[in-house]
Amino acid sequence: MSDDDGLVRLQKLLAQSGIASRRKCEELMLAGEVEVDGEIVTRLGTKVDPRTAVIRVSGRRLPPVSPHAYLVLNKPRGVVSTMSDPEGRRNLTDVIEEKAAEHGRLFHVGRLDTDTSGLLLLTNDGDFAHRMAHPSYEVDKTYVAEVEGDVKRSTIASLLEGVTLDDGPVAVARARIVARGPGGRGTIVELVIHEGRNRIVRRLLDHVGHPVRRLTRTGFGPVSLGQLKTGELRELTRDELGELLDSVRL
Repeated sequence: MSDDDGLVRLQKLLAQSGIASRRKCEELMLAGEVEVDGEIVTRLGTKVDPRTAVIRVSGRRLPPVSPHAYLVLNKPRGVVSTMSDPEGRRNLTDVIEEKAAEHGRLFHVGRLDTDTSGLLLLTNDGDFAHRMAHPSYEVDKTYVAEVEGDVKRSTIASLLEGVTLDDGPVAVARARIVARGPGGRGTIVELVIHEGRNRIVRRLLDHVGHPVRRLTRTGFGPVSLGQLKTGELRELTRDELGELLDSVRL
Protein backbone atom coordinates (compact mmCIF):
# COMPACT_ATOMS: atom_id res chain seq x y z
CA MET A 1 0.00 0.00 0.00
CA SER A 2 3.00 2.33 0.51
CA ASP A 3 5.71 3.67 -1.79
CA ASP A 4 9.34 2.56 -1.63
CA ASP A 5 9.99 5.16 1.08
CA GLY A 6 7.24 3.67 3.26
CA LEU A 7 4.98 6.68 2.79
CA VAL A 8 1.47 6.71 1.32
CA ARG A 9 -0.77 9.45 -0.05
CA LEU A 10 -3.08 10.60 2.68
CA GLN A 11 -6.34 10.39 0.72
CA LYS A 12 -5.41 6.87 -0.40
CA LEU A 13 -4.75 5.80 3.21
CA LEU A 14 -8.07 7.27 4.35
CA ALA A 15 -9.97 5.48 1.61
CA GLN A 16 -8.25 2.14 2.26
CA SER A 17 -9.03 2.53 5.97
CA GLY A 18 -12.73 2.63 5.14
CA ILE A 19 -13.34 6.30 5.94
CA ALA A 20 -15.04 6.98 2.59
CA SER A 21 -14.39 6.84 -1.16
CA ARG A 22 -11.16 8.41 -2.45
CA ARG A 23 -13.15 11.35 -3.86
CA LYS A 24 -14.98 11.91 -0.57
CA CYS A 25 -11.70 11.72 1.36
CA GLU A 26 -10.27 14.43 -0.87
CA GLU A 27 -13.32 16.55 -0.11
CA LEU A 28 -12.80 16.02 3.62
CA MET A 29 -9.19 17.14 3.29
CA LEU A 30 -10.11 20.26 1.33
CA ALA A 31 -12.77 21.07 3.94
CA GLY A 32 -10.14 21.02 6.70
CA GLU A 33 -11.55 17.91 8.37
CA VAL A 34 -8.28 15.92 8.30
CA GLU A 35 -5.49 16.44 10.82
CA VAL A 36 -2.05 14.81 10.87
CA ASP A 37 0.15 15.08 13.95
CA GLY A 38 -1.84 18.04 15.20
CA GLU A 39 -1.85 19.97 11.92
CA ILE A 40 -4.76 20.33 9.48
CA VAL A 41 -3.75 18.99 6.06
CA THR A 42 -5.55 20.30 2.97
CA ARG A 43 -2.93 19.67 0.29
CA LEU A 44 -3.95 16.72 -1.85
CA GLY A 45 -1.15 14.27 -2.43
CA THR A 46 0.41 14.80 0.99
CA LYS A 47 2.26 11.65 2.02
CA VAL A 48 2.35 10.20 5.53
CA ASP A 49 3.87 7.23 7.32
CA PRO A 50 0.83 4.98 7.99
CA ARG A 51 2.61 3.29 10.91
CA THR A 52 3.38 6.39 12.97
CA ALA A 53 1.22 9.32 11.85
CA VAL A 54 -1.49 10.42 14.31
CA ILE A 55 -4.42 11.06 11.97
CA ARG A 56 -7.84 12.44 12.86
CA VAL A 57 -10.84 12.78 10.59
CA SER A 58 -13.53 15.17 11.86
CA GLY A 59 -11.91 14.84 15.28
CA ARG A 60 -11.91 11.02 15.34
CA ARG A 61 -8.61 9.17 15.67
CA LEU A 62 -7.66 6.84 12.83
CA PRO A 63 -5.51 4.02 14.26
CA PRO A 64 -2.12 3.54 12.58
CA VAL A 65 -1.49 0.63 10.25
CA SER A 66 -0.25 -2.12 12.54
CA PRO A 67 0.47 -5.86 12.47
CA HIS A 68 -1.03 -6.20 15.95
CA ALA A 69 -4.34 -7.79 16.89
CA TYR A 70 -6.87 -6.03 19.13
CA LEU A 71 -9.70 -8.32 20.17
CA VAL A 72 -12.76 -8.31 22.43
CA LEU A 73 -13.73 -11.51 24.26
CA ASN A 74 -16.94 -12.17 26.15
CA LYS A 75 -15.34 -14.29 28.87
CA PRO A 76 -17.54 -17.07 30.25
CA ARG A 77 -17.94 -17.62 33.98
CA GLY A 78 -15.65 -20.31 35.34
CA VAL A 79 -12.72 -19.39 33.07
CA VAL A 80 -9.54 -18.11 34.75
CA SER A 81 -8.07 -14.92 33.30
CA THR A 82 -4.73 -16.42 32.33
CA MET A 83 -3.42 -17.76 29.05
CA SER A 84 -2.39 -21.02 30.74
CA ASP A 85 -3.03 -22.64 34.12
CA PRO A 86 -0.73 -25.07 35.96
CA GLU A 87 -3.73 -26.46 37.84
CA GLY A 88 -5.42 -27.47 34.59
CA ARG A 89 -8.39 -25.14 34.98
CA ARG A 90 -10.16 -23.82 31.89
CA ASN A 91 -8.33 -20.68 30.80
CA LEU A 92 -8.46 -18.04 28.06
CA THR A 93 -6.41 -20.08 25.60
CA ASP A 94 -8.99 -22.87 25.84
CA VAL A 95 -11.72 -20.39 24.87
CA ILE A 96 -9.87 -18.69 22.00
CA GLU A 97 -7.75 -21.59 20.74
CA GLU A 98 -8.17 -20.86 17.03
CA LYS A 99 -7.59 -17.11 17.36
CA ALA A 100 -4.57 -17.68 19.58
CA ALA A 101 -3.00 -19.82 16.86
CA GLU A 102 -3.79 -17.20 14.23
CA HIS A 103 -2.26 -14.25 16.11
CA GLY A 104 0.51 -15.93 18.07
CA ARG A 105 1.02 -14.97 21.68
CA LEU A 106 -1.84 -12.85 23.02
CA PHE A 107 -1.98 -10.84 26.24
CA HIS A 108 -5.10 -10.19 28.28
CA VAL A 109 -5.63 -6.57 29.33
CA GLY A 110 -6.23 -6.67 33.07
CA ARG A 111 -8.21 -9.51 34.57
CA LEU A 112 -11.68 -10.70 35.43
CA ASP A 113 -12.40 -12.94 38.41
CA THR A 114 -13.00 -16.58 37.53
CA ASP A 115 -16.65 -16.25 38.55
CA THR A 116 -17.12 -12.96 36.65
CA SER A 117 -18.11 -12.97 32.99
CA GLY A 118 -17.93 -10.31 30.34
CA LEU A 119 -15.68 -8.02 28.38
CA LEU A 120 -11.97 -8.71 28.27
CA LEU A 121 -9.53 -7.19 25.79
CA LEU A 122 -6.85 -9.38 24.18
CA THR A 123 -3.90 -8.19 22.12
CA ASN A 124 -0.39 -9.07 20.99
CA ASP A 125 0.67 -5.43 21.46
CA GLY A 126 2.50 -5.54 24.80
CA ASP A 127 2.81 -1.75 25.19
CA PHE A 128 -0.92 -1.29 24.57
CA ALA A 129 -1.78 -4.05 27.07
CA HIS A 130 0.45 -2.52 29.74
CA ARG A 131 -0.95 0.97 29.37
CA MET A 132 -4.58 -0.14 29.21
CA ALA A 133 -4.17 -2.00 32.50
CA HIS A 134 -2.28 0.81 34.25
CA PRO A 135 -4.43 2.66 36.83
CA SER A 136 -2.94 6.08 35.97
CA TYR A 137 -4.92 6.19 32.71
CA GLU A 138 -8.27 5.70 34.48
CA VAL A 139 -10.15 3.94 31.70
CA ASP A 140 -13.83 3.53 32.61
CA LYS A 141 -14.99 -0.02 33.27
CA THR A 142 -18.72 -0.76 33.36
CA TYR A 143 -20.18 -3.62 35.39
CA VAL A 144 -23.68 -4.98 35.77
CA ALA A 145 -24.26 -6.85 39.02
CA GLU A 146 -27.16 -8.88 40.35
CA VAL A 147 -27.01 -8.36 44.10
CA GLU A 148 -28.91 -9.54 47.15
CA GLY A 149 -31.50 -7.30 48.73
CA ASP A 150 -33.36 -4.17 47.70
CA VAL A 151 -30.83 -1.45 46.86
CA LYS A 152 -32.02 1.97 47.98
CA ARG A 153 -31.36 5.26 46.23
CA SER A 154 -29.49 6.34 49.36
CA THR A 155 -27.09 3.42 48.82
CA ILE A 156 -26.45 4.57 45.25
CA ALA A 157 -25.77 8.06 46.60
CA SER A 158 -23.32 6.62 49.14
CA LEU A 159 -21.48 4.76 46.38
CA LEU A 160 -21.19 7.95 44.33
CA GLU A 161 -19.83 9.83 47.34
CA GLY A 162 -17.03 7.26 47.62
CA VAL A 163 -16.41 4.21 49.75
CA THR A 164 -13.26 3.34 51.68
CA LEU A 165 -12.29 -0.35 51.79
CA ASP A 166 -9.49 -2.02 53.73
CA ASP A 167 -7.01 -1.26 50.95
CA GLY A 168 -8.09 2.33 50.37
CA PRO A 169 -10.84 4.52 48.91
CA VAL A 170 -12.80 3.59 45.78
CA ALA A 171 -14.20 6.22 43.45
CA VAL A 172 -17.42 5.30 41.63
CA ALA A 173 -17.90 7.40 38.49
CA ARG A 174 -21.51 6.40 37.87
CA ALA A 175 -24.05 4.11 39.53
CA ARG A 176 -27.69 3.34 38.86
CA ILE A 177 -30.43 0.81 39.59
CA VAL A 178 -31.29 -1.15 36.44
CA ALA A 179 -34.09 -3.37 37.78
CA ARG A 180 -35.56 -4.71 41.00
CA GLY A 181 -36.56 -8.30 41.72
CA PRO A 182 -39.97 -9.22 43.12
CA GLY A 183 -40.44 -8.62 46.82
CA GLY A 184 -37.11 -6.86 47.23
CA ARG A 185 -35.21 -10.14 46.98
CA GLY A 186 -32.64 -8.83 44.55
CA THR A 187 -31.55 -5.82 42.51
CA ILE A 188 -29.60 -5.33 39.31
CA VAL A 189 -27.24 -2.37 39.45
CA GLU A 190 -24.76 -0.85 37.03
CA LEU A 191 -21.47 0.66 38.19
CA VAL A 192 -18.76 2.52 36.31
CA ILE A 193 -15.35 2.63 38.00
CA HIS A 194 -11.73 3.22 37.01
CA GLU A 195 -10.32 0.73 39.50
CA GLY A 196 -8.76 -2.61 38.68
CA ARG A 197 -8.01 -3.91 42.16
CA ASN A 198 -8.71 -7.54 42.99
CA ARG A 199 -12.45 -8.29 43.25
CA ILE A 200 -13.09 -4.58 43.69
CA VAL A 201 -16.74 -4.55 42.55
CA ARG A 202 -17.69 -7.51 44.70
CA ARG A 203 -15.97 -6.03 47.75
CA LEU A 204 -17.52 -2.63 47.12
CA LEU A 205 -21.08 -3.95 46.93
CA ASP A 206 -20.57 -6.30 49.84
CA HIS A 207 -19.35 -3.32 51.88
CA VAL A 208 -22.67 -1.50 51.36
CA GLY A 209 -24.65 -4.58 52.33
CA HIS A 210 -25.50 -6.13 48.96
CA PRO A 211 -23.41 -9.24 48.18
CA VAL A 212 -23.05 -10.03 44.48
CA ARG A 213 -24.80 -13.05 43.02
CA ARG A 214 -23.68 -12.57 39.41
CA LEU A 215 -21.31 -10.05 37.87
CA THR A 216 -20.60 -9.11 34.26
CA ARG A 217 -18.30 -6.48 32.82
CA THR A 218 -20.20 -4.87 29.96
CA GLY A 219 -17.92 -2.01 28.98
CA PHE A 220 -14.28 -1.00 28.82
CA GLY A 221 -13.86 2.63 27.82
CA PRO A 222 -15.68 3.06 24.48
CA VAL A 223 -15.96 -0.72 23.96
CA SER A 224 -19.17 -2.52 24.89
CA LEU A 225 -20.23 -6.16 24.73
CA GLY A 226 -23.28 -5.39 22.63
CA GLN A 227 -24.58 -8.62 21.08
CA LEU A 228 -21.31 -10.54 21.51
CA LYS A 229 -22.23 -13.97 22.85
CA THR A 230 -20.48 -15.75 25.70
CA GLY A 231 -17.19 -17.23 24.51
CA GLU A 232 -17.17 -15.27 21.25
CA LEU A 233 -14.50 -12.91 19.93
CA ARG A 234 -14.55 -9.90 17.66
CA GLU A 235 -12.00 -7.32 16.56
CA LEU A 236 -12.11 -3.80 17.91
CA THR A 237 -13.69 -1.37 15.50
CA ARG A 238 -11.59 1.41 14.02
CA ASP A 239 -13.30 4.02 16.23
CA GLU A 240 -13.01 1.90 19.39
CA LEU A 241 -9.29 1.35 18.87
CA GLY A 242 -8.75 5.01 18.02
CA GLU A 243 -10.42 6.14 21.26
CA LEU A 244 -8.49 3.62 23.35
CA LEU A 245 -5.16 4.69 21.82
CA ASP A 246 -6.02 8.30 22.65
CA SER A 247 -7.04 7.40 26.20
CA VAL A 248 -3.61 5.91 26.96
CA ARG A 249 -1.73 8.43 24.82
CA LEU A 250 -0.34 6.02 22.23
